[in-house]
Amino acid sequence: MALRTTALLSVGFLLLLTQRALTETGQATLPIRLSVENDLSNMTPESHFSSVVEGGVLLSALRRLQETQQDFKFTVKEDPDFGLLLESVNGVAGNQHEQTYWEILSESSGEYSRLDVGIGCYKPKTNEHIVLRFSTWRQQ
Repeated sequence: MALRTTALLSVGFLLLLTQRALTETGQATLPIRLSVENDLSNMTPESHFSSVVEGGVLLSALRRLQETQQDFKFTVKEDPDFGLLLESVNGVAGNQHEQTYWEILSESSGEYSRLDVGIGCYKPKTNEHIVLRFSTWRQQ
């Protein structure tokens, strides 16, 4: 576990140092940090690092992460009104009957804000911290 954490941190710092690294196509990429949290269980939050082509969308950063990290998987579903919705992360899926879903947030200086568009439209900023939080919309 410690070795995996060290490796993830090393990759993250490398991405931070190369803020505008070039992809194979010559396009600049922007590093981002991604956290996976589950408010409904005692899961330890996971932290990952990825990148997105400048002007690219969050979906591409999630796909890039899924291709490079064996312990990160996600699925999406297409809604005719709202486009692509994050359906599951690491085998945990939202459920309408249980009123659970994956909330997508941007964190900056301890302040969290919900994204105003979905993963197929949202364009992350350099070094942005994106939080995927499994939550409920139930009235408590």
